[in-house]
Amino acid sequence: MIGIDFFSGAGGMSLGAAQSGVDVRLAVELNASAFATYARNHPKGLILRADAQGIFDLRSSFDPNDLVLFGGPPCQGFSTSNQRTRNKDNEKNWLYRSFIGMVRALRPRWVVFENVAGILETEGGMFAKQVEADIRGIGYDTQSGLLNAADFGVPQVRRRYFLIGRLGGVAPKLPVGDEQIRVTVAEAIEDLPYLKMGADISVRPYRKAAEANYAKKMRGKLTSCTNHLVSQNAEYVRERYAHIPAGGNWRSIPDSMMRNYEDRTRCHTGIYRRLRNNEPSVVIGNFRKNMLIHPRQDRGLSVREAARLQSFPDWFVFEGSIGQQQQQVGNAVPPLLAQAVFEAIVAAHRAQKKGA
Repeated sequence: MIGIDFFSGAGGMSLGAAQSGVDVRLAVELNASAFATYARNHPKGLILRADAQGIFDLRSSFDPNDLVLFGGPPCQGFSTSNQRTRNKDNEKNWLYRSFIGMVRALRPRWVVFENVAGILETEGGMFAKQVEADIRGIGYDTQSGLLNAADFGVPQVRRRYFLIGRLGGVAPKLPVGDEQIRVTVAEAIEDLPYLKMGADISVRPYRKAAEANYAKKMRGKLTSCTNHLVSQNAEYVRERYAHIPAGGNWRSIPDSMMRNYEDRTRCHTGIYRRLRNNEPSVVIGNFRKNMLIHPRQDRGLSVREAARLQSFPDWFVFEGSIGQQQQQVGNAVPPLLAQAVFEAIVAAHRAQKKGA
């Protein structure tokens, strides 16, 4: 199967697709740092730095019968943490139309549309319903729903919306996860080096041998890896960290230390959240802005720790400034979750080929 990644970001979905056996030949991404990351880690494909609202005439380049078009348009406008612009007036919420335009232009055998769980709630689910109706209107059979990354071996509780479309056949059901295989934060990051707030040396050796199977899988045969970068916070922020127990959040911080907040009660539960070692992480998302805290150290997560919690292997290198790297990791689709979705498609595609 041949893959095209539209709105590719750093390439989480492409990596999951490749791990399932899909040959990803083309990716389209406008953001410069995400483009650089994708290009470094997917050197064999063609990457276009372009505005996804343009429709490319690629019909002569690929056999549509073996083609899977996939992507997730920008999702900030659908996020549950973005109540101010979470409506139909946010222009970014309409970028899915570019994806639909690509489906019409290419008519690939397979389509995978992905987004945050909040797309099912924004404007009463209007956008999710319209996306599915548009794809079905082109002639595709569809299956859609929410998947929790933690149920597919990702050490993070992260719910994402997926839609699978199939032209000329019945779409397979979304994969079924297993709560029994959940990976904890400790299993994911315990072998990574101790770091201080503001750490700025990217390449470092591992702290110790990997014990958990998950960490061994992420490391492979590497002896060191990159992206061990941590945000430098103000001293008063570091002092707040010390008051928060595992699993706690801003509510554990004394009132006297939160006076710069006009109304601290309006903080959402993800602010100043310290992870628990013995369970999967909460949603990574914008982990720098939310000041997500390391389970044992009084600092934010490093880029590599967050990447581990997203299921990016250690050979995957993020490019750009620390802020750009953090955004790329937080925005990405967990590769192991994407892999499970593509494996369902590859299996159905092979069965169809065999039957033909």
